[in-house]
Amino acid sequence: MSFHWNVERARFNMIEQQIRPWDVLDPAVLSLLTIVRREDFVPSAYRSLAFMDTEIPLPASPGRSETMLAPKVEARMLQELLLAPHETALEIGAGSGFVAALLARRARHVLTLETDPALARLAAGNLERAGVHNATVRELDGSGGLPGEAPFDAIMMSGSVAAVPPALLDGLKIGGRLVAIVGQQPIMRAVRVTRTGEHGFASADLFDTVAPRLHGFDEPSAFRF
Repeated sequence: MSFHWNVERARFNMIEQQIRPWDVLDPAVLSLLTIVRREDFVPSAYRSLAFMDTEIPLPASPGRSETMLAPKVEARMLQELLLAPHETALEIGAGSGFVAALLARRARHVLTLETDPALARLAAGNLERAGVHNATVRELDGSGGLPGEAPFDAIMMSGSVAAVPPALLDGLKIGGRLVAIVGQQPIMRAVRVTRTGEHGFASADLFDTVAPRLHGFDEPSAFRF
């Protein structure tokens, strides 16, 4: 019984001490964080870190290093995506499946892409155990977009990129939003790009942070001419 109480106390503290101070104030997002059990998506070896303000290592394929984003970053990006219940969402970088589970509670359907086979299996298993039936995991590189499935109402990139590929922006419906962390260490910025028309996009800077790179996205050339 005491273990259950400690978990709920830790969850409460995460929300009140880490997430609210990061301007996550949407009651629907805050209530989701009490419903979707983050500890069930954290590898058992790191379960004690489930509610800490830190990135958590994931059991990726050999030679790969992958992590869950810090809870406040996940929550703020979710809030900034402005999802509605009738919408479809695409996530790039499934990781443990936790963000897909959050997205699935707010959207009609979520397609989440993961290039690492071990993580694609982990995410699919976690989502199934959590009873999330409107999220699909696909082992795929999302950098070229998904022309066969697009357009989407919302796209979330669960990691950082040097720049958002035009192919992903092309996969937004008019009125659709993409949230990503863009830039180079030590300065990166979360941005929301909204498609305003057939050829129009509006970009808003959201907050500064640093996040691990998503695999499969081009880095800028180091050469200067």
